[in-house]
Amino acid sequence: MSGSTRPTVVVTGGSAGVGRAVAVAFGRRGWNVGIVARGRAGIAASVEEVRAVGGRALGYRADVADPRAVDRAADAFADEFGGIDVWVNNAMVTVYAEVAQMSPEEFRRVTEVTYLGQVHGTLAALRHMREADRGTIVHVGSALAYRSIPLQSAYCAAKSAVRGFVDSLRTELLHHRSGIRLTMVQLPAVNTPQFDWARSRLPRRLRPVPPIFQPEAIAEEIVRAAYDAPRELWIGTPSWLAILGAQGAPAFTDHYLARHGYEGEMTDEPAEPGRPDNLFDPVDAHSDSGAHGRFGARAKGSVVAADPMWLHLGMIAAAGLIGGAALVAARRSGQRDPRIASR
Repeated sequence: MSGSTRPTVVVTGGSAGVGRAVAVAFGRRGWNVGIVARGRAGIAASVEEVRAVGGRALGYRADVADPRAVDRAADAFADEFGGIDVWVNNAMVTVYAEVAQMSPEEFRRVTEVTYLGQVHGTLAALRHMREADRGTIVHVGSALAYRSIPLQSAYCAAKSAVRGFVDSLRTELLHHRSGIRLTMVQLPAVNTPQFDWARSRLPRRLRPVPPIFQPEAIAEEIVRAAYDAPRELWIGTPSWLAILGAQGAPAFTDHYLARHGYEGEMTDEPAEPGRPDNLFDPVDAHSDSGAHGRFGARAKGSVVAADPMWLHLGMIAAAGLIGGAALVAARRSGQRDPRIASR
Protein backbone atom coordinates (compact mmCIF):
# COMPACT_ATOMS: atom_id res chain seq x y z
CA MET A 1 0.00 0.00 0.00
CA SER A 2 1.17 3.50 -0.76
CA GLY A 3 1.84 6.23 1.74
CA SER A 4 -1.82 7.30 1.52
CA THR A 5 -4.44 5.70 3.76
CA ARG A 6 -6.03 4.44 0.56
CA PRO A 7 -4.25 2.32 -2.04
CA THR A 8 -3.73 3.90 -5.45
CA VAL A 9 -4.40 2.58 -8.94
CA VAL A 10 -3.58 4.19 -12.28
CA VAL A 11 -5.70 3.23 -15.29
CA THR A 12 -4.62 4.19 -18.79
CA GLY A 13 -7.47 4.58 -21.24
CA GLY A 14 -9.62 5.17 -18.17
CA SER A 15 -12.11 7.58 -19.73
CA ALA A 16 -14.28 5.05 -21.58
CA GLY A 17 -15.01 1.39 -22.18
CA VAL A 18 -13.27 -1.23 -20.08
CA GLY A 19 -10.88 1.33 -18.59
CA ARG A 20 -13.80 3.45 -17.39
CA ALA A 21 -15.43 0.41 -15.78
CA VAL A 22 -12.14 -0.56 -14.11
CA ALA A 23 -11.66 2.95 -12.70
CA VAL A 24 -15.17 2.90 -11.24
CA ALA A 25 -14.73 -0.63 -9.84
CA PHE A 26 -11.62 0.44 -7.92
CA GLY A 27 -13.34 3.65 -6.83
CA ARG A 28 -16.23 1.64 -5.42
CA ARG A 29 -13.68 -0.15 -3.22
CA GLY A 30 -12.46 3.19 -1.87
CA TRP A 31 -9.20 3.43 -3.86
CA ASN A 32 -7.41 6.49 -5.14
CA VAL A 33 -7.82 6.34 -8.91
CA GLY A 34 -5.54 8.04 -11.44
CA ILE A 35 -7.10 8.23 -14.90
CA VAL A 36 -4.92 8.68 -17.98
CA ALA A 37 -6.64 9.41 -21.30
CA ARG A 38 -6.73 11.93 -24.16
CA GLY A 39 -10.33 13.16 -24.13
CA ARG A 40 -11.06 16.06 -21.82
CA ALA A 41 -14.81 15.37 -21.47
CA GLY A 42 -14.29 11.65 -20.98
CA ILE A 43 -11.72 12.20 -18.25
CA ALA A 44 -13.93 14.70 -16.40
CA ALA A 45 -16.91 12.35 -16.48
CA SER A 46 -14.83 9.39 -15.35
CA VAL A 47 -13.38 11.36 -12.43
CA GLU A 48 -16.89 12.43 -11.39
CA GLU A 49 -18.20 8.86 -11.57
CA VAL A 50 -15.33 7.49 -9.46
CA ARG A 51 -15.95 10.13 -6.82
CA ALA A 52 -19.68 9.41 -6.85
CA VAL A 53 -19.08 5.79 -5.81
CA GLY A 54 -16.70 6.68 -2.97
CA GLY A 55 -13.23 6.83 -4.52
CA ARG A 56 -10.79 9.68 -4.88
CA ALA A 57 -9.88 10.50 -8.46
CA LEU A 58 -7.47 12.58 -10.47
CA GLY A 59 -7.43 12.81 -14.25
CA TYR A 60 -4.43 13.51 -16.46
CA ARG A 61 -4.55 14.17 -20.20
CA ALA A 62 -1.79 12.22 -21.91
CA ASP A 63 -1.18 10.09 -24.98
CA VAL A 64 0.40 6.81 -23.88
CA ALA A 65 2.43 6.82 -27.10
CA ASP A 66 4.45 9.66 -25.53
CA PRO A 67 6.69 8.19 -22.79
CA ARG A 68 7.46 11.60 -21.27
CA ALA A 69 3.77 12.38 -20.92
CA VAL A 70 3.20 9.03 -19.21
CA ASP A 71 6.07 9.73 -16.81
CA ARG A 72 4.60 13.13 -15.96
CA ALA A 73 1.22 11.53 -15.29
CA ALA A 74 2.78 8.92 -13.00
CA ASP A 75 4.63 11.62 -11.06
CA ALA A 76 1.45 13.65 -10.67
CA PHE A 77 -0.48 10.68 -9.26
CA ALA A 78 2.35 9.64 -6.94
CA ASP A 79 2.69 13.19 -5.61
CA GLU A 80 -1.06 13.55 -5.09
CA PHE A 81 -1.74 10.14 -3.57
CA GLY A 82 1.58 9.20 -1.96
CA GLY A 83 2.60 6.38 -4.31
CA ILE A 84 1.28 3.90 -6.84
CA ASP A 85 0.16 0.40 -5.84
CA VAL A 86 -1.43 -0.87 -9.06
CA TRP A 87 -0.98 0.22 -12.66
CA VAL A 88 -3.47 -1.00 -15.28
CA ASN A 89 -2.22 -0.76 -18.88
CA ASN A 90 -5.47 -0.59 -20.83
CA ALA A 91 -5.25 2.11 -23.53
CA MET A 92 -5.60 0.87 -27.12
CA VAL A 93 -6.53 1.84 -30.67
CA THR A 94 -7.18 -0.31 -33.71
CA VAL A 95 -7.85 -0.16 -37.44
CA TYR A 96 -10.34 -2.41 -39.25
CA ALA A 97 -8.97 -3.06 -42.73
CA GLU A 98 -7.11 -5.63 -44.77
CA VAL A 99 -3.34 -5.37 -44.52
CA ALA A 100 -3.01 -4.16 -48.12
CA GLN A 101 -5.42 -1.28 -47.41
CA MET A 102 -3.46 0.09 -44.45
CA SER A 103 -0.69 2.68 -44.45
CA PRO A 104 2.63 2.41 -42.63
CA GLU A 105 1.52 5.37 -40.50
CA GLU A 106 -1.54 3.44 -39.32
CA PHE A 107 0.53 0.39 -38.40
CA ARG A 108 2.94 2.62 -36.53
CA ARG A 109 0.20 4.43 -34.62
CA VAL A 110 -1.56 1.25 -33.48
CA THR A 111 1.79 -0.15 -32.36
CA GLU A 112 2.74 3.05 -30.51
CA VAL A 113 -0.50 3.11 -28.52
CA THR A 114 -1.51 -0.52 -28.08
CA TYR A 115 1.96 -2.04 -27.61
CA LEU A 116 4.41 0.74 -26.74
CA GLY A 117 1.76 2.43 -24.60
CA GLN A 118 1.91 -0.61 -22.31
CA VAL A 119 5.71 -0.51 -22.33
CA HIS A 120 5.70 3.19 -21.41
CA GLY A 121 3.17 2.62 -18.65
CA THR A 122 5.17 -0.27 -17.27
CA LEU A 123 8.40 1.73 -17.22
CA ALA A 124 6.66 4.57 -15.39
CA ALA A 125 5.12 2.18 -12.89
CA LEU A 126 8.42 0.38 -12.25
CA ARG A 127 10.15 3.68 -11.57
CA HIS A 128 7.71 4.34 -8.72
CA MET A 129 7.42 0.76 -7.44
CA ARG A 130 11.09 -0.27 -7.33
CA GLU A 131 12.08 1.65 -4.20
CA ALA A 132 9.28 0.05 -2.15
CA ASP A 133 9.80 -3.28 -3.99
CA ARG A 134 6.09 -3.85 -4.26
CA GLY A 135 3.17 -3.14 -6.55
CA THR A 136 1.21 -4.85 -9.31
CA ILE A 137 1.17 -4.07 -13.02
CA VAL A 138 -1.87 -5.36 -14.92
CA HIS A 139 -1.61 -5.71 -18.70
CA VAL A 140 -4.95 -5.76 -20.47
CA GLY A 141 -4.64 -8.16 -23.37
CA SER A 142 -7.03 -10.10 -25.54
CA ALA A 143 -7.63 -13.60 -26.80
CA LEU A 144 -6.28 -12.05 -30.01
CA ALA A 145 -2.84 -12.01 -28.37
CA TYR A 146 -2.86 -15.76 -29.07
CA ARG A 147 -5.17 -16.03 -32.08
CA SER A 148 -5.00 -13.29 -34.70
CA ILE A 149 -8.07 -12.63 -36.81
CA PRO A 150 -8.52 -10.97 -40.20
CA LEU A 151 -9.07 -7.22 -40.54
CA GLN A 152 -7.21 -6.28 -37.33
CA SER A 153 -3.61 -7.21 -38.10
CA ALA A 154 -1.99 -4.25 -36.35
CA TYR A 155 -4.03 -4.69 -33.16
CA CYS A 156 -3.49 -8.46 -33.00
CA ALA A 157 0.24 -8.00 -33.53
CA ALA A 158 0.40 -5.35 -30.80
CA LYS A 159 -1.39 -7.52 -28.25
CA SER A 160 0.88 -10.43 -29.12
CA ALA A 161 3.88 -8.14 -28.62
CA VAL A 162 2.58 -7.14 -25.18
CA ARG A 163 2.50 -10.80 -24.17
CA GLY A 164 6.10 -11.28 -25.29
CA PHE A 165 7.19 -8.15 -23.44
CA VAL A 166 5.47 -9.22 -20.22
CA ASP A 167 6.99 -12.70 -20.32
CA SER A 168 10.51 -11.24 -20.68
CA LEU A 169 10.02 -8.72 -17.90
CA ARG A 170 8.56 -11.36 -15.61
CA THR A 171 11.70 -13.49 -15.85
CA GLU A 172 13.86 -10.44 -15.07
CA LEU A 173 11.81 -9.60 -11.98
CA LEU A 174 12.04 -13.21 -10.85
CA HIS A 175 15.80 -13.16 -11.41
CA HIS A 176 16.10 -10.16 -9.09
CA ARG A 177 13.58 -11.65 -6.61
CA SER A 178 11.53 -8.51 -6.95
CA GLY A 179 8.34 -8.00 -4.99
CA ILE A 180 6.69 -6.33 -8.00
CA ARG A 181 4.03 -8.53 -9.56
CA LEU A 182 2.90 -8.80 -13.19
CA THR A 183 -0.33 -10.19 -14.53
CA MET A 184 -1.93 -10.22 -17.97
CA VAL A 185 -5.66 -10.57 -18.56
CA GLN A 186 -6.93 -11.86 -21.91
CA LEU A 187 -10.34 -10.40 -22.78
CA PRO A 188 -13.26 -11.60 -24.90
CA ALA A 189 -15.55 -9.28 -26.89
CA VAL A 190 -16.85 -6.40 -24.75
CA ASN A 191 -19.68 -3.91 -25.26
CA THR A 192 -17.66 -0.69 -25.42
CA PRO A 193 -17.76 2.47 -27.58
CA GLN A 194 -14.66 1.42 -29.55
CA PHE A 195 -16.77 -0.06 -32.34
CA ASP A 196 -18.02 3.43 -33.14
CA TRP A 197 -14.57 4.95 -32.63
CA ALA A 198 -12.17 2.65 -34.45
CA ARG A 199 -10.89 3.61 -37.88
CA SER A 200 -12.50 1.33 -40.45
CA ARG A 201 -12.48 0.70 -44.18
CA LEU A 202 -15.11 -2.02 -43.97
CA PRO A 203 -18.37 -1.63 -45.92
CA ARG A 204 -20.62 -2.17 -42.87
CA ARG A 205 -20.70 -1.01 -39.24
CA LEU A 206 -18.41 -2.72 -36.80
CA ARG A 207 -19.39 -5.10 -34.07
CA PRO A 208 -17.62 -7.28 -31.48
CA VAL A 209 -17.50 -10.96 -32.35
CA PRO A 210 -20.19 -12.53 -30.12
CA PRO A 211 -20.70 -13.59 -27.41
CA ILE A 212 -20.38 -10.09 -25.95
CA PHE A 213 -19.90 -9.09 -22.30
CA GLN A 214 -20.62 -5.91 -20.37
CA PRO A 215 -17.54 -3.90 -19.32
CA GLU A 216 -18.48 -4.02 -15.62
CA ALA A 217 -18.26 -7.81 -15.61
CA ILE A 218 -14.83 -7.64 -17.23
CA ALA A 219 -13.72 -4.91 -14.83
CA GLU A 220 -14.48 -7.05 -11.79
CA GLU A 221 -12.15 -9.74 -13.11
CA ILE A 222 -9.43 -7.19 -13.82
CA VAL A 223 -9.70 -5.98 -10.24
CA ARG A 224 -9.43 -9.60 -9.07
CA ALA A 225 -6.30 -10.00 -11.18
CA ALA A 226 -4.83 -6.89 -9.53
CA TYR A 227 -5.42 -8.39 -6.09
CA ASP A 228 -4.35 -11.98 -6.83
CA ALA A 229 -1.82 -11.45 -9.66
CA PRO A 230 -2.11 -14.77 -11.49
CA ARG A 231 0.45 -15.15 -14.27
CA GLU A 232 -2.46 -14.78 -16.70
CA LEU A 233 -6.21 -14.65 -16.37
CA TRP A 234 -8.36 -15.74 -19.31
CA ILE A 235 -11.69 -13.95 -19.03
CA GLY A 236 -14.75 -15.59 -20.59
CA THR A 237 -15.12 -19.05 -22.08
CA PRO A 238 -14.83 -17.59 -25.62
CA SER A 239 -11.27 -16.55 -24.71
CA TRP A 240 -10.51 -20.04 -23.43
CA LEU A 241 -11.82 -21.66 -26.59
CA ALA A 242 -10.06 -19.22 -28.91
CA ILE A 243 -6.70 -19.62 -27.21
CA LEU A 244 -6.86 -23.38 -26.76
CA GLY A 245 -8.16 -23.79 -30.30
CA ALA A 246 -5.29 -21.72 -31.66
CA GLN A 247 -2.82 -23.88 -29.76
CA GLY A 248 -4.42 -27.19 -30.68
CA ALA A 249 -5.59 -26.69 -34.27
CA PRO A 250 -4.02 -23.55 -35.77
CA ALA A 251 -4.45 -24.52 -39.43
CA PHE A 252 -8.11 -25.40 -38.94
CA THR A 253 -8.65 -22.05 -37.19
CA ASP A 254 -6.95 -20.23 -40.07
CA HIS A 255 -9.42 -21.68 -42.56
CA TYR A 256 -12.40 -21.16 -40.25
CA LEU A 257 -11.55 -17.47 -39.82
CA ALA A 258 -10.96 -17.08 -43.54
CA ARG A 259 -14.53 -18.27 -44.14
CA HIS A 260 -16.33 -16.63 -41.23
CA GLY A 261 -14.09 -13.91 -39.76
CA TYR A 262 -15.10 -11.07 -42.06
CA GLU A 263 -18.86 -11.41 -41.46
CA GLY A 264 -18.33 -11.87 -37.73
CA GLU A 265 -16.84 -8.39 -37.38
CA MET A 266 -19.61 -6.49 -39.20
CA THR A 267 -23.32 -5.86 -38.69
CA ASP A 268 -25.86 -5.69 -41.53
CA GLU A 269 -25.93 -1.87 -41.35
CA PRO A 270 -23.95 0.13 -43.90
CA ALA A 271 -20.87 1.98 -42.69
CA GLU A 272 -21.20 5.66 -41.81
CA PRO A 273 -19.02 7.59 -44.24
CA GLY A 274 -16.87 10.31 -42.73
CA ARG A 275 -17.48 9.45 -39.10
CA PRO A 276 -14.62 10.51 -36.77
CA ASP A 277 -12.23 7.92 -35.36
CA ASN A 278 -9.87 7.96 -32.38
CA LEU A 279 -6.68 6.74 -34.05
CA PHE A 280 -4.85 10.06 -33.79
CA ASP A 281 -7.30 12.31 -31.94
CA PRO A 282 -9.78 11.59 -29.13
CA VAL A 283 -13.46 11.50 -29.98
CA ASP A 284 -14.51 12.13 -26.37
CA ALA A 285 -12.83 15.53 -26.19
CA HIS A 286 -16.16 17.38 -26.04
CA SER A 287 -18.74 14.74 -25.06
CA ASP A 288 -18.58 11.74 -22.76
CA SER A 289 -19.13 8.31 -24.30
CA GLY A 290 -19.11 6.32 -21.05
CA ALA A 291 -18.27 2.66 -20.64
CA HIS A 292 -20.94 1.10 -22.86
CA GLY A 293 -21.37 0.65 -26.58
CA ARG A 294 -24.55 0.00 -28.54
CA PHE A 295 -24.72 -3.75 -27.92
CA GLY A 296 -26.23 -3.72 -24.43
CA ALA A 297 -29.24 -5.81 -25.42
CA ARG A 298 -26.94 -8.64 -26.47
CA ALA A 299 -24.23 -8.28 -23.82
CA LYS A 300 -23.95 -10.62 -20.85
CA GLY A 301 -23.72 -9.14 -17.37
CA SER A 302 -21.58 -11.90 -15.89
CA VAL A 303 -18.46 -13.70 -17.01
CA VAL A 304 -16.33 -16.63 -15.87
CA ALA A 305 -12.56 -16.27 -15.67
CA ALA A 306 -9.86 -18.87 -15.18
CA ASP A 307 -6.16 -19.08 -14.52
CA PRO A 308 -4.90 -21.05 -17.54
CA MET A 309 -2.64 -23.08 -15.26
CA TRP A 310 -5.74 -24.73 -13.83
CA LEU A 311 -7.31 -25.12 -17.26
CA HIS A 312 -4.24 -26.95 -18.51
CA LEU A 313 -4.05 -29.10 -15.39
CA GLY A 314 -7.74 -29.92 -15.79
CA MET A 315 -7.19 -30.93 -19.40
CA ILE A 316 -4.26 -33.16 -18.40
CA ALA A 317 -6.33 -34.73 -15.61
CA ALA A 318 -9.27 -35.27 -17.97
CA ALA A 319 -6.99 -36.85 -20.57
CA GLY A 320 -5.55 -39.09 -17.87
CA LEU A 321 -9.01 -40.18 -16.74
CA ILE A 322 -10.12 -40.88 -20.30
CA GLY A 323 -6.93 -42.79 -21.02
CA GLY A 324 -7.23 -44.75 -17.80
CA ALA A 325 -10.86 -45.60 -18.51
CA ALA A 326 -9.95 -46.73 -22.01
CA LEU A 327 -7.16 -48.93 -20.65
CA VAL A 328 -9.47 -50.52 -18.07
CA ALA A 329 -12.10 -51.13 -20.73
CA ALA A 330 -9.51 -52.71 -23.02
CA ARG A 331 -8.28 -55.02 -20.26
CA ARG A 332 -11.80 -56.07 -19.39
CA SER A 333 -12.52 -56.74 -23.04
CA GLY A 334 -9.36 -58.79 -23.26
CA GLN A 335 -10.34 -60.84 -20.25
CA ARG A 336 -13.71 -61.61 -21.80
CA ASP A 337 -12.27 -62.52 -25.21
CA PRO A 338 -10.49 -65.92 -24.96
CA ARG A 339 -8.54 -65.21 -28.15
CA ILE A 340 -6.99 -62.12 -26.51
CA ALA A 341 -6.63 -63.66 -23.07
CA SER A 342 -4.69 -66.65 -24.37
CA ARG A 343 -2.03 -64.55 -26.14
